Amino acid sequence: MNSAPAKHTRLDRALCGVRCQSGVPRPPALTFPAGYGFYAAKPPARRKRADEAGLRQDFCAGGQEFCAVDSEAVFLTTARPDPNTPPHAYAGSRLERAAVLRSDAAALTALAGEARVGFYAIAGDAIVLHQRGEGFDPLFSAAEARSLGEPRDTVFLGLEDGAPRFGVGFDAGAVEALKTRPGLSVTDLRAIAVQGLIAAEHLPPLAQAKAVLTWHARHRFCPNCSAVTKPTQAGWRRDCPSCHAEHFPRTDPVVIMLAVAGDRCVLGRSPRFPPTMWSCLAGFAEPGESIEEAVRREIKEEVGLACARVTYFASQPWPFPSSLMIGCHTQAVSEDIVIDKNEIEDARWFERDELELMLSRAHPQNLTMPPPAAIAHHIIRDFVERGSDVLG
Repeated sequence: MNSAPAKHTRLDRALCGVRCQSGVPRPPALTFPAGYGFYAAKPPARRKRADEAGLRQDFCAGGQEFCAVDSEAVFLTTARPDPNTPPHAYAGSRLERAAVLRSDAAALTALAGEARVGFYAIAGDAIVLHQRGEGFDPLFSAAEARSLGEPRDTVFLGLEDGAPRFGVGFDAGAVEALKTRPGLSVTDLRAIAVQGLIAAEHLPPLAQAKAVLTWHARHRFCPNCSAVTKPTQAGWRRDCPSCHAEHFPRTDPVVIMLAVAGDRCVLGRSPRFPPTMWSCLAGFAEPGESIEEAVRREIKEEVGLACARVTYFASQPWPFPSSLMIGCHTQAVSEDIVIDKNEIEDARWFERDELELMLSRAHPQNLTMPPPAAIAHHIIRDFVERGSDVLG
């Protein structure tokens, strides 16, 4: 905005970002990495008037804080993503994976000894961070990585502007000891992304390292003959010395979708969610099933709705332990919701106006949706902005 706002209304419940110079108290600001955008807007019924009045603005707020208000209300959500800079966490890696080097032992040894080499450390399911000043850094030098102990597994992740990047994995039993080390923090990758504890460019290689190293921890024996397998190809394959089978890291496809009918959509609740949170429906794609078929089947199974058209939105690596979230919108052609309580806790229809209040953290019942780190946030936000146009 060009000037500091003179009045705050509903600010106590707004998703608020950039420092406000008016001195009016507000919640703590959120800082988002480059690639996040924000808009200030009215609910759909008042958008046209807001546009004409110049109250709605789209812009990038990478690395900054943002606060936009007018004399009536505050409505802030993430803007439509730049396809070249995915706004959700774990996507948009800067690494060149350099797969051609994985079989070159001499080159890998040389890379590990380079001055610019960096190591990401994974202990069990947790991430090891190095405290530097008031912030955290997940990238360790070779000497710092050696000081953590002997890794169980190592994987070559690739090159960042020519600088080698590796992931090193430690047994879950090392977590408690690492937590007692001065200058270290051991925490969950979800919390790191949601709380913005590290620079955003580190999230994709951390997700890559965590997924592959978790695969190593869980696939130490050959599924064909039960022999102990050996890592090879710089951590990207395990070979069986007994039956000579070759085993590769796997990624499990998950469809995550928003069923849409006109100006409303269906959201559901898992028992694992925080009490106020609602989100898209999701489920694993099954063998012999297309993405479109998986979307329709999952919605039919979970809420009893029939769906027709399916459109692709975006995808997100999800290293918990190793999935690929395939985001879609789909056209609902029936209305009556029948909940499978074995799958979800609750589900209902939401109007776009209500969704916008949820995005802006201004819902009268304090209902919320997943944070911007999750692709679900952006699937819903896209519908709030474009309505049924999301169906193409």
